[in-house]
Amino acid sequence: MNQTFNELDLTSLLSLSFSTLITELHDRLSELGFEDIRPAHGFMFKRILPNGATGIELAEYLGISKQAISKMVDSLENSGYVTRKIHPTDKRGKIIVLTERGLAVMKAKEEIVAEIEQRWIKNIGAARMQMLKEDLTTFVTKENTEKLSSNIRPVW
Repeated sequence: MNQTFNELDLTSLLSLSFSTLITELHDRLSELGFEDIRPAHGFMFKRILPNGATGIELAEYLGISKQAISKMVDSLENSGYVTRKIHPTDKRGKIIVLTERGLAVMKAKEEIVAEIEQRWIKNIGAARMQMLKEDLTTFVTKENTEKLSSNIRPVW
């Protein structure tokens, strides 16, 4: 094993693992024609699925301003990933939903991440990968029970 990596602390290893996955994911999405997608978009799309979301819901979920969400939605709408529709229960409001292109990028993302995870399983074994997921889930849950409601804010 590389001595440099052995010397890293756990948070650095977690950060490097995440960065490695995100870099490969976005390189591969770009090769498939989704070059304008950014990590924050994936978080946003997760919140939009399956029934859409309002701008306010997205802003709260991502922990950013309504103005920032509005600009992000404008850009994604211009690129064909989302569209604004009349809200089903509040005809004055709009709901943001994924288009076919938005659904296609989410499907591609899921397939790519599954392939990456399979490669990681080959490196450490299925049992250890499952234990890693369980341990990280426990850690995140216990450390964030009161701090992290339903929102996840991307840091990039």
